[in-house]
Formats: sequence, structure tokens, C-alpha cells
Amino acid sequence: MLTFRPKSPAFRQLHAPENANGKSGRDETRVDWIGPICILLLSVMGVFFIYSAQAFMGSDYWTRQILWIVVGSVAYFIIARIDYKIFFENAQWVYLASLFLLLLLWTPLGEVRFDARRWIDLVFFSFQPSEGAKIGTLVLAATVLARSELSSIRESFALLLKVFIIVLIPILLIFWQPDLGSVLIFPPMIFSLLYVSKLSERFFLVVFAAFALGVGVVGSDIYRYHVFLQEHNLSAYDHRGAYEAQSWVPLRDYQRNRILAFVAPEIIDPKGISVSWNYRQSVQAVGTGGWSGKGWTMGTQAKLGYLPRSVAHNDFIFSVLAEELGFIGGVLVIGLFGVILGNGLRIAGLARDRFGMLLAVGVTVVFLVHIFINIGMTIGLMPITGLPLPFLSYGGSFILSCFILQGLVQSVYRHRREFS
Repeated sequence: MLTFRPKSPAFRQLHAPENANGKSGRDETRVDWIGPICILLLSVMGVFFIYSAQAFMGSDYWTRQILWIVVGSVAYFIIARIDYKIFFENAQWVYLASLFLLLLLWTPLGEVRFDARRWIDLVFFSFQPSEGAKIGTLVLAATVLARSELSSIRESFALLLKVFIIVLIPILLIFWQPDLGSVLIFPPMIFSLLYVSKLSERFFLVVFAAFALGVGVVGSDIYRYHVFLQEHNLSAYDHRGAYEAQSWVPLRDYQRNRILAFVAPEIIDPKGISVSWNYRQSVQAVGTGGWSGKGWTMGTQAKLGYLPRSVAHNDFIFSVLAEELGFIGGVLVIGLFGVILGNGLRIAGLARDRFGMLLAVGVTVVFLVHIFINIGMTIGLMPITGLPLPFLSYGGSFILSCFILQGLVQSVYRHRREFS
């Protein structure tokens, strides 16, 4: 049995005080039903529209999704019943385990798909360790911040350096796969934890300035990439990484293509048959859905293959749903996600300690980034990055990680302060 020995005020906050009768005031029957109901509705919708996206192929992706939902639900209820202080006590082991899984990608277990080393192949199934890295990094960063008080940048420099290293290691390992989409999750997650930890506002001003500088550097590199294509009379797909070999900005050329397809599709792909194809077909699918949609399985973009079969059921599942359920269906999905996000912040406010508050905030921001980027890219507001949509997109390891993260939020609620 795990023991818990407080070493600081943050540790002592995690002890559940006893009531007047000498018994724990925790009510184990108290459950937040808002989260599970929204998760169930989104998961069921996901199964239906994964089926619709692949119906013309006779694919069994929807049955696999049901299996992963069942596995994820079991994980959710297990995590929800565990007092989250156990993760506080063992944060370093959770983090190291997630790094170990990432390192396994560079062993014979690592599987390469589409020129990316993102999956670990275990014969019967494969999974993406980057999903576990999100959980491990969140738990350890929240633990480190819960143990210490932040004040000015100078006084908190050692702590900030520690948090920076915690985040940098998984970011580098994921970036080398390469998986830029998953990398995008980490900065907002960590900055949200630092923000609610009441770090000096000067830190965020410095970060904003650095971000603006980074955007400028990437923008300049993208412009040089465009000039390179013109000078050598090349299309976006026939140069086989020639530019990335000579650029010092660590982006792959296919990533540059996606950015160009977002900011200047008429330049990089004027006919709409190359790098901007998915974007254009997605916007068309959403736009032709109208108010009430074409009806389940009646959408044409996925059925006729305009939305490629490799992405319609995962990255572009919202496009399929919006075409078949229309504006009403899209608003329903966004509304359900809004309830989950708002509920996560509500539970953060109810947390009995800083660690619980940081966990709930971190999970909420992770979901917010996934939702904003995924839906944004399907309607032309964001570049295509390959980030899936929680509970709707197909994907075993992603679905499992979503249930685990929401299970942590439920645990924070079950062991909140008024029942501790």
C-alpha cells in the first residue's frame, strides 16, 4: 500500500481532514455526471460517423472504436475512483514511464508510417506513446508547481528551469518522430499551469515576445521556401525535401506545404488539387451541410473519396458530421465540448488543493487545444496539423488518453474539498 508523508504545505493539503465523528467526510457516491454524459454522447456520435465515413469501404473501424471506448471507459472509472494524490506521490514514475515509451519508438518495436515514427507495434495492436507523454508531462509539471510557490521570474528561475526541462524532453522526442501536431499541445498546457500558479506577468510578456519572434522566423522561412520552389520551378510535392536540407528552421517540407496551403492556397496550389486538397474538400463538406445536413451516411465528400479515406474518419470527422448533420449538428457537438471545458474549469475551482486544481486546468486546456485546432482546420481557420477530435475521431491510443485525462478530472471532483 502506498504511504503518504507530507514534506511541504502542498503535501499537507492533500490529507483529507476528518469530520466531527472522526470519519472521513469524503462521499464516495458523489459523482459529477455532467462529464460522463457529454463523453458518452460524443463517443456514440463518433461511432456513428466513423461508420458513415468508411461505409463505402466496408471498413470495421467503427467496431474497433467501440472496443476502445469500452477499454477507455474502464480506465476512466478506475482512474476516477483513485484518489489523485497517488499521482502526486508517484509523478516522477508516471513521467519516466511516458519517456520510456517514447524511447521505444527507436527500437525494433517502433513502426514507421507515412515517413513518421509515431507508433509502437505490439502485433495485436499499435499505439502512439505521444499520448502517454501528455499525461506524464502534465502530472509531473503539476506536481512540481504544486510543491512550490511562484513569485517573480528571478526568484522562481530554478523552478521555471525545472519545468522547462520537464516539458522540453518529450517535445524533442515527439518532434523528431516527427509529429508537430502533438508538440503543439505542450506549450499551452504548461503556460496555463504557470498562469494559474500566479507567475509574474512579465514572464508572459517575455513569452509573447518570443512567440512573436518565432512566428516571424517561421514566416520568413516559409517565404524563402516559396521563392525556392519558384526559382527551381518545382511543385510542392516533387522536390523530396530539398529545401529542408538547406534550411536551419527545423521544419519538414510537408509541414511548410501545410502552412502555405493555409496562408496562401492560391499560390502554392492554385488549382486546388495538391497540398490544399484536404482543406478545400473539408470546407466544402462543412459548407454544403446547410442547416440540417444531408442525413446520416448521405454525405458525398467522404463517400465519393473527395475527403481521403485515410483522414475522413479521424482528422476530418467533424467535416463528415457537419455535412450530414449540418449547422445544427455542428453546434451540438461544439456545445457538448463547451460543457466539458466549462465543467473542467468548475471542477478546478472545487479542487481541495493546488495539485488538483492544476490537473483539472491542464486537462481542460489539452482538450481546448485539440478542439480548437481540429475544428478550426476543418473550416479553414487553422492550418492542417493532424490533431484528432476528442471522443469523435478514430484512434485507439488517443481515445484511451482522452478517457484517462477526463478520469483525472473526475477524481479531482470526487475528492474535492467539501467532501474531503
